[in-house]
Amino acid sequence: MNLQQLRIIREAIRQDFNLTEVANALYTSQPGVSKHIRDLEDELGVEIFERRGKRLLRLTGPGQELATVVDRILVDIQNLRRIADQFANRESGHFVVATTHTQARYKLPRIIRWFKGDYPKVHLVLHQCGPREIVEMLLAGEADIGIATEALDGEDDLATFPYYSWHHAVIVPQGHPLQTRGKLTLEAIGEYPVITYHAGFTGRSHIDQAFAHAGIVPDIVLSAIDADIIKTYVSEGLGVGIIASMAFNPEQDRGLALLEADDLFPLNTSRLAVRRGAWLRGYVYAFIEKLLPDLPENAVKEAVRLLRSNSSADINL
Repeated sequence: MNLQQLRIIREAIRQDFNLTEVANALYTSQPGVSKHIRDLEDELGVEIFERRGKRLLRLTGPGQELATVVDRILVDIQNLRRIADQFANRESGHFVVATTHTQARYKLPRIIRWFKGDYPKVHLVLHQCGPREIVEMLLAGEADIGIATEALDGEDDLATFPYYSWHHAVIVPQGHPLQTRGKLTLEAIGEYPVITYHAGFTGRSHIDQAFAHAGIVPDIVLSAIDADIIKTYVSEGLGVGIIASMAFNPEQDRGLALLEADDLFPLNTSRLAVRRGAWLRGYVYAFIEKLLPDLPENAVKEAVRLLRSNSSADINL
């Protein structure tokens, strides 16, 4: 048994059992991948995959049990390297934060500036992507921390912590009729074309939920993954916008007006997530503490140590 065999098992699952993609991902040949799988099955005395001819279809029962152990072994090997790096280079290293545009643009700049000042030798990568990609990066060990509003909650292999809560708001061009309509309602918003977030981004599910509950089908003429695009097209007069309230800046968005809508849409909670079983460097814990000063480091460590079978939902402040 060797590490390459274990990497192939994990990659086969990630690549939906496509051996060509496994070989490409691991920079090896497809026959070599097949041989490694067969050698491991022979050594263990069980079949890991169900097959149709030469094609892999799915994991067998023993394969499912083995995949969990393989995943844990590879995470622990990664942890060994990180532990060695921690003690060899306490103030330097590589730190990846995977987050959405909204967090990167409106919530994290001050924290990133502090981190670069206190840890100048740490190579910080801010990877901006969608919520599902953040989950995938965390599970694959490609990111140390993930921050998003969607997708992180409910993943057994992730320990998540509430970061902050926020509301949506409505934006319109200055002088728009909604500014003089009195109390804002969903019915009033529904009279106009709507520009808001793409499905799966920045609380869009809560926007859809509010309109559906009111029996209103909004005319969503444009959806985007970030508020800057939404504001641009609202400024062009293409509709009213629904954005995260933090994305509105009175100084920069002078041609627009913000209409509070706290009572129209459900409260959103952005979360910070780390992979369970991961070994985090000291500067990662310092970063988390800066984001969540009321969350004890020991609470984070305990949540990260919890195995899947023992995992609770969220760790609340």
